Amino acid sequence: VQLVESGGGLVQAGVSLRLSCAASGLTFSSYTMGWFRQVPGKEREFVARVSWSGTYKYYADFVKGRFTISRDNAKNTVYLQMDTLNPEDTAVYYCAAGSVHGPPSRFDYWGQGTQVTVSS
Repeated sequence: VQLVESGGGLVQAGVSLRLSCAASGLTFSSYTMGWFRQVPGKEREFVARVSWSGTYKYYADFVKGRFTISRDNAKNTVYLQMDTLNPEDTAVYYCAAGSVHGPPSRFDYWGQGTQVTVSS
């Protein structure tokens, strides 16, 4: 299984970025997909997740209204649209996949991460 994130970069506060995560080696539509982020010295934190069908979406309180998770099962890709970025969003963002047969909060596979840096 491979999860490959892309789309990170250095941006100014207030702008938008869209992260992508391309999955291979798994039956994509059988997995809940999620995004997490981690700042050095801190624990990794949940950002958002989307059900296998794309119908149900859950967000951390700190991104509600600013970030949108979506998926395209035909392309085996999950996205994270991030709007109105602020410096506190600076982190490495990770994509994760969890089997629909397990608890929704459990993720079995992880990507290598993509750096997002927001300057003030």
